[in-house]
Amino acid sequence: MSKLKVTVWNEFRHEIYDESIRKIYPNGIHGAIADFLNKEDGIEAGTATLDEPQHGLTDDVLNSTDVLLWWGHIAHHEVSDDIVEKVFNRVVIDGMGLIVLHSGHYSKIFQKLMGTTCSLKWREIGEKERLWIVAPAHPIAEGLNEYIELPHEEMYGEYFDIPAPESLVFVSWFAGGEVFRSGCCYTRGMGKIFYFRPGHESLPTYYNTDIQKVIVNAIKWAAPKKHPKITYDHVPVPLENISEWKSGNNE
Repeated sequence: MSKLKVTVWNEFRHEIYDESIRKIYPNGIHGAIADFLNKEDGIEAGTATLDEPQHGLTDDVLNSTDVLLWWGHIAHHEVSDDIVEKVFNRVVIDGMGLIVLHSGHYSKIFQKLMGTTCSLKWREIGEKERLWIVAPAHPIAEGLNEYIELPHEEMYGEYFDIPAPESLVFVSWFAGGEVFRSGCCYTRGMGKIFYFRPGHESLPTYYNTDIQKVIVNAIKWAAPKKHPKITYDHVPVPLENISEWKSGNNE
């Protein structure tokens, strides 16, 4: 059985310029995520970053990727529109899965797929977050208890300017009182998209085993399913014999 090919994309700026963040993620957020993914049976994870040629998302990389994970924060504007278009086409036309993490809500690719600003409220004081599972039968919630509790996270609050999710898996409550739609599923064309809120760069969220389980479940959910190859061509010969219909129509 072939493994799911996953690419973890990260702008990889905080970890370079901020020593305190580098101590938490010495190999970058992308490295930390790829590390636990590569311990999973059936998943093979590679990485790509903003400052690589073509942001690490060459045609060869994209065409071999089943599911792409996206983490960005301070350099959304530096992502090439050409690369965004290629990712968009891989999702919508080819069915590549896309998982958008934390501040990736402001990424060009997520905004393009949602058709909205994807704006929200936020507060960064490291308060408690409790992610309630509101769709316990959803595959992304498999193997979890009724909530995930994170002792410290950045707060995101409503209103979150996104289309209504096709499925809402998590709703977050924060110690300051706000709530937030934290696990949102969409379909765009042939591809599945999951937005997952936790993952502030200065906190060790991606080492939490429940958060890791969500990401693994989401990859399996978003992975492209086999379907007949779609072709877009002139079809000169009809499937059915329409001579009788044409004859009757001419009488």
